[in-house]
Amino acid sequence: MTGGAKQGPQLQLLSVVIPARDEEGCVCRTVEHLHRELRQEGIAHEIVVVDDGSRDRTWSLLQELALSIPELKPVRNTGPHGFGRAVICGLDRMSGDGVVIMMADESDDCRDVVRYWQELNRGYDAVFGSRFIAGGTTVDYPLVKLILNRLANIALMVLFGIKLNDTTNAFKAYRRTVIDGCRPLISPHFNLTVELPLKTIVRGYSWHVIPISWRNRKSGHAKFRIKEMGSRYLFICLYVLIEKLLSRGDYRKK
Repeated sequence: MTGGAKQGPQLQLLSVVIPARDEEGCVCRTVEHLHRELRQEGIAHEIVVVDDGSRDRTWSLLQELALSIPELKPVRNTGPHGFGRAVICGLDRMSGDGVVIMMADESDDCRDVVRYWQELNRGYDAVFGSRFIAGGTTVDYPLVKLILNRLANIALMVLFGIKLNDTTNAFKAYRRTVIDGCRPLISPHFNLTVELPLKTIVRGYSWHVIPISWRNRKSGHAKFRIKEMGSRYLFICLYVLIEKLLSRGDYRKK
């Protein structure tokens, strides 16, 4: 969806939800850079970092950092683990009326968080970033993952008839009303990255796309496993597609 924004109410508090598992090498820098950028822009915010069963020093480092950054709200996911479950845990704990979901590994640009907030406050229900439109960039994207990413996103564009070409990227922004309107969220793993935007679109919320930047992590290890996610992505895509085709608008934004 492009064009002028629909006029939603101005937002007051930004929540940034960051799932983290074994990210001791980068999570503190991510939080510090983000907090500095948001503070410089005068954006009222909280940073909800969800420790998803880390076996390293992630949790203790977050607790120490929270002493100097009051806006940091460390949360422990004490239930079953998984990327989607950690994000949902953070969404359940957030206080803001707008939210950005961001990675802990410094791959997402903090300046794009500011731009997301500005676009939400133009009235959009959701703002989706794309690394693959004019102005978007990627640095050191692994070739195999890049090819699979492009194939998966092209398939989603055809299947759902949408122009969004980076649906699978987790780094997106939503008004709280959208998060509540997309519940229940059922994806326990990385398939949440497609459940949320596809439900947003299918349920009739307004959305807008902006170019964003991405760079490969410099420390730690990626948690995404291609061979584990194929069937999970397919399941959630078919789940939302069935809603789109057969629900007769029962879940659409009123």
